[in-house]
Amino acid sequence: MTKTTRPAQRPPSTSAQVAGFIARFDPDVARIVRRARTMVRKRMPTAIELVYDNYNALAIGFGPSERASDAIVSLAVYARGVNLYFLYGAHLHDPDRLFEGQGTRGRFIRLPTADRLNDPGVKALLDAAIAACDPPLPATGRTRTVVKSVSAKQRPRRPRSGARVHGG
Repeated sequence: MTKTTRPAQRPPSTSAQVAGFIARFDPDVARIVRRARTMVRKRMPTAIELVYDNYNALAIGFGPSERASDAIVSLAVYARGVNLYFLYGAHLHDPDRLFEGQGTRGRFIRLPTADRLNDPGVKALLDAAIAACDPPLPATGRTRTVVKSVSAKQRPRRPRSGARVHGG
């Protein structure tokens, strides 16, 4: 009797994994995060992109290394919308008072559309966060994506029926 072996199934690529994480959200939210992710990647072309598909949210961080504590900003994706989270936003000058949150370190800006990233005040805050980054972003290279964790148990990625999505 001969034993038939099946070819080993390859795990999905990193880009396929991230696309799958995003696809579980409401189409309006997914559209915002896809475009915002592209825009942030263009803004920080040498950043390491760290992906955490956590219990509460999908977090996509950008920084100079694979250490979460080195991240500059992250896209925090929830069932009802997307926030641009500045990990050290409390230390940045925010003359236009765009930041929300009262944490001792972090602050965030809601992204009802990805175009909010083109707002001059948001651009200035991103520039300031990148300039303050220690260690700095690599001078050369290109974005590399690392899926850091995937939680087995997660909150629903789409709002309950009748709930409003804040982006779309």
